[in-house]
Amino acid sequence: MKKVIKFIVLAIIVGILASASFQVYQYIVSNYNKESDEDYLDKEDNDDAEDSLIDTSDKTIENNVSVIVDNVMPSIVAINATVEENVRDFFGREYSRESEGSGSGFIIGQNNEELLIVTNNHVIQDASNIEIVFNDGAKAKASLRGSNAVADIAVVCVSFDDLSEETRNHIKIATIGNSNNVQLGDLAIAIGNALGYGQSVTVGYVSAINREVEIEGRTMELMQTDAAINPGNSGGALLNTRGEVIGINTVKLISTEVEGIGYAIPISEVLELITTLINREEIEESNRAYLGIQTQDVTKMYSQGFNMPIGVFVAKVEKGSAADKAGLKVGDIITAVNSIPVESQIDLLEILNYIEAKTEGTITVSSLESGEYVERTLDIVFDGRK
Repeated sequence: MKKVIKFIVLAIIVGILASASFQVYQYIVSNYNKESDEDYLDKEDNDDAEDSLIDTSDKTIENNVSVIVDNVMPSIVAINATVEENVRDFFGREYSRESEGSGSGFIIGQNNEELLIVTNNHVIQDASNIEIVFNDGAKAKASLRGSNAVADIAVVCVSFDDLSEETRNHIKIATIGNSNNVQLGDLAIAIGNALGYGQSVTVGYVSAINREVEIEGRTMELMQTDAAINPGNSGGALLNTRGEVIGINTVKLISTEVEGIGYAIPISEVLELITTLINREEIEESNRAYLGIQTQDVTKMYSQGFNMPIGVFVAKVEKGSAADKAGLKVGDIITAVNSIPVESQIDLLEILNYIEAKTEGTITVSSLESGEYVERTLDIVFDGRK
């Protein structure tokens, strides 16, 4: 009996010691895990803080496109253009009829009298009437300030007298970005008057940079995006995650074999041209710039047949003329004047009509050297017309 009681007492003591040891172990482990969790949470907080110092604003905007759209939309406009065209009926009688097209644009600036809007040239080309529809629904008639068919850029203007005070207070000037800093995979937001139904938004990514695209016989270097660009989007803004304009939506590749390929003109490539179109003033004929050359067009057919750049071929240079002093030679092909693209004699004449005699400028030519055409830019002081 004594042995049984002794055994029971020992068992109780061993149980108490084991229980105490287990409680101590749990306490130690619990505190250790708690400290580890706190350290881990502190590390996560620090990592988040470091990330937020890097680019929180970009990530916030990127995840909330509606914020960009809400801020930018007052600078985007819809454009309705009316074109008169001559057609023949079944009996061969010719008559005139009006056709309407739609496009987009964005407000790039203003002066004391006018609001200035950028769009594609093909949106307003040959239009007899141009109507601008602002984000608040207000409409106003616009007039052409300047255009360049080669670059497919146009600037139209709206008089402030045709806008209500509410509309003047509502509209904004678009913020221009730097398309030279765009990288593949950057988020891209396209806003425009798709199909003429009113402003709409599509989102995608920059798919390619400096993509060579042939449009109506001429090659353009464009930015490619998979953001949907549909008829009516032309002339509208392609935006980055900061709401800055990085491109001008211009065309969509239509084919049963492809999907999601749209193109935009890089904004940095045409800013100088846009500035020229905005600031130019028509010069009196007696004071217009003169080169002193005889020319002929290098059309697409000649370009393909003889491997020549499209432009204006210099057939003769007058001795002592502005062209002669600048270094133009017979056989050179003029492709730009003052950085404005030239594809025909009509283009060249139109540019010279807005350049004053005795002013300085540049001529971009392609010269044949060792069997290949090499581009060079010449400084020139324009002559006056004789």
